[in-house]
Amino acid sequence: MKLNKIGALLGVLLGVAGCLAAGQPAAAKEKGTPLLVVISIDGLRPDYVTEADQHGAKVPELRRFMREGSYADGVTGVIPTVTYPSHTTLMTGVWPAKHGILANTTFDPLRKNYEGWYWYAEDIRVPTLWQAAAQAGRTTASIQWPVTVGAKITWDIPEFWRAGTPEDEKLLRVVATSGLLDEGKAAVGEYPGGIDAREEADEVRGKYAVWILQTKKPSLLTLHLLALDHTEHQSQPFSPEAIAVIEKLDGVIGEVRAAAERVAPGRAYVAVVSDHGFTSYDKQLNLFPAFHDAKLFTTDEKGNVTDWRAMPWVTGGSMAIVLKDPKDSATLGEVQALLEKLAADPTNGIDRVLDAEELHKRGGYPDASFFVSMKPGWRTGYSLTCPVLSKVKPGGTHGELPDLPALRAAFFLVGPGVPAGKDLGVIDMRDIAPTLAKEAGYSLPSADGKTLLP
Repeated sequence: MKLNKIGALLGVLLGVAGCLAAGQPAAAKEKGTPLLVVISIDGLRPDYVTEADQHGAKVPELRRFMREGSYADGVTGVIPTVTYPSHTTLMTGVWPAKHGILANTTFDPLRKNYEGWYWYAEDIRVPTLWQAAAQAGRTTASIQWPVTVGAKITWDIPEFWRAGTPEDEKLLRVVATSGLLDEGKAAVGEYPGGIDAREEADEVRGKYAVWILQTKKPSLLTLHLLALDHTEHQSQPFSPEAIAVIEKLDGVIGEVRAAAERVAPGRAYVAVVSDHGFTSYDKQLNLFPAFHDAKLFTTDEKGNVTDWRAMPWVTGGSMAIVLKDPKDSATLGEVQALLEKLAADPTNGIDRVLDAEELHKRGGYPDASFFVSMKPGWRTGYSLTCPVLSKVKPGGTHGELPDLPALRAAFFLVGPGVPAGKDLGVIDMRDIAPTLAKEAGYSLPSADGKTLLP
């Protein structure tokens, strides 16, 4: 009788032990799943943080990233150094020619796309960090990140607008994850959609990030903040207005980081990145009148483009030149002669003209025949009627070649095992996605960059 009881007891204990053992791997896996949060401050030059005292910027949260994690002195970006291709490189680890997002706006020589941007995720030709996370069985979230309309993201509030009116709010509800904005409105307040670039709008986006982290618990969250870029365009980098904005966004960063570390204690990685730096300008070069005078495109009596052989594709501090027929040697020669003449005159502000071979070798504009990059102090114009050269109201711009130190972007990373106080020097933007993937435990073999941490 005693033996039977002992045997039964052993059976129960073994069964309990078996159940506990069976449950341990799943529990351990869940406990050890990293959380990756990537926050983009559009237009953030690294020296807002690395030289904060020199600029009079009070950014204690961002300076914590330098002390407690690893950071770059600068990030060499892509051609062109503008928001949409850069943000897509941050998510893929490849240059624009490979991922397919070539500028902010699509090439539209006849101006029929109503200034449409590269909003749609289906245009990205390579795997992204969101897809890598999904392949690893993880959930994802994104707030205001470029090129995410229609993306396979679990909870997605994409950056998207059309008319710039309240009607855009209805459109955003359609393209966002079903019900997410209504749920968020009840919990946090109205979402500032479209192209609302006020600092108050970024503060609300930060609150949405905290809410999603706490209630949805994604394994990857990306957040895009717009206000600094908008202010720098209006008032130039390091202006008092820009410093005030980065100080406010510093608080947003601190709140999101704190939420991530509450939700995933000991396993949260938080990266702060940017897409490009900034230069100042007070002069403008507008090649459209020069191309029109050279009969490289034609217009009707209302000034609408009716046909074209070659056309500038303007991106702030630069422009690509696209030929309707890249094999048209006569037009190619005409354009080359025109650009050489313009570049030879220093009063036109042209820094460099890349030919197709050099441009494509550096991963920019696969369909363009030339790339014209401006010197600091200049921007490019896009009007069919403005003069070729003009003095303009001072402001800030980007888009020039990433070689310019002022155009370098930022990278800061904290998390378990990330070396504290480590200066990574000047890095390639393509290195960021594979580095983040490695730390978060994803596989992103399509990236061309290298991992920055051991």
